Amino acid sequence: MSVELTRPWLSFDLGQEMQVLSWALNRPGFVTARRILWREVRNADLTETLDARAWLLEELAGLGAQDAVAFLTSRDVRRFQHAEAVVEGVCATCVATVGLSNAERVGMRVVRPQGAWGTINIAVRLSHGLSQAGLIEALTLIAEARTTAILDAALPLEGGAATGMATGTGTDCIAIAAPQGSDDYAGLHTAAGEAIGAAVYRATLQGAQDWLVDRQYFS
Repeated sequence: MSVELTRPWLSFDLGQEMQVLSWALNRPGFVTARRILWREVRNADLTETLDARAWLLEELAGLGAQDAVAFLTSRDVRRFQHAEAVVEGVCATCVATVGLSNAERVGMRVVRPQGAWGTINIAVRLSHGLSQAGLIEALTLIAEARTTAILDAALPLEGGAATGMATGTGTDCIAIAAPQGSDDYAGLHTAAGEAIGAAVYRATLQGAQDWLVDRQYFS
């Protein structure tokens, strides 16, 4: 298991083929993969006419990485975060990039100009085997930890009907990877859930705080 940075790519090698669940552009749903990739893009590249999925597939083909699960991010991939937590022998490793330029609050929408894009992309590798049902619950734990971290980062929203603190962005994506297993549960009362929550929270909060400093949101 390793993380390799070769800008504009960030690669999270899972160490072995694993089942992966995500809503990534190139391979959404339940798939098998060895790597999770990030492809950095500039806001100027994301034109209204761009077919982002077709473009990403072409980029992956050029890298020989069609079998990977891949994210798109406008965040500088050199600012990625890495965190790990071990609970009762269960290890969760989180790699995340955090950008908040199109931050949102759940249940609302902020009207933004074209090109005002940012995203939170989170990949988690779990050492503990899960069933597909367990992967689904693990995905919800990642989302909960992300939202908690963004709320704790305290980014206020202003725009239209959207007020209050941001809970995420409009383009977040999450991937959970784990060995195939029979465990259907990965909730808050489990070792897997605790490890996932701790690793994701730390990585996301640090990423959000770094982004706020970079964008000079602190007074």
